[in-house]
Amino acid sequence: MGKVDEYRNRLRSLADWKPFLLAESGLPGKRANLELLEAVAAEGTKALFLELAAYTPEKAPADSPYEFLAACGVAGLGKLIGWGDTDLLPELRRHAPDPRWRVREAVAKALQHIGDADMDLLLREMDGWSRGGLYEQRAAAAGLCEPRLLAEKKHALAVLALLDRVTAGLLVEDDRTSPGFNALLKALGYCWSVAVTALPAPGQEVMAKWFSSRDKDLLWIMRENLQKQRLTRLDADWVRGAQQRLAE
Repeated sequence: MGKVDEYRNRLRSLADWKPFLLAESGLPGKRANLELLEAVAAEGTKALFLELAAYTPEKAPADSPYEFLAACGVAGLGKLIGWGDTDLLPELRRHAPDPRWRVREAVAKALQHIGDADMDLLLREMDGWSRGGLYEQRAAAAGLCEPRLLAEKKHALAVLALLDRVTAGLLVEDDRTSPGFNALLKALGYCWSVAVTALPAPGQEVMAKWFSSRDKDLLWIMRENLQKQRLTRLDADWVRGAQQRLAE
């Protein structure tokens, strides 16, 4: 039995989950208890998820155990949406620009839960998010660029097109010092490598067109992705050639 299953069994025996979640959150600390978060998402109810997701930054500051409650609630919303409760999509989107990075990561996890159940639904929804604010774009990229979601060619192609559009959007972004821009930049710094690994030939072709850019932020994105081991394992010669182009 894995850790997630152990937590699921424990949660089933509890009448009130919150004291247990607070005690086992792993916060404050470097790593929240992600196994427990997954167990909550699997076992929780709509009422619980909405209650936990309502823990605002004022009530649940970053790196506090109460932030973990908010993250559990947000991640759980994705499970419900994947099971068909699509009316919760606006509620999930509302959390994309949360100032707490762990809650933003929970949004990405929620999106991946949706993709596990219905990837076509996720792609349709992310088309809108990817045209929204910087944090929404970041959530779309991070949520979609999960290897298990990109096994089908049509899905990988759609994600490559989305990344290409979001990357192009950086060129017309006025404020490049905002936290949202920085968050999106960091996400794109690994997302391309995930999508290209899923569909190498088309992915390399789409990614390669950015190697000739003169924009420092776009070049940083490309360099970061080319340092990822997944791309080196995929095609070391292509990576070396790309890095040489960027060095020139």
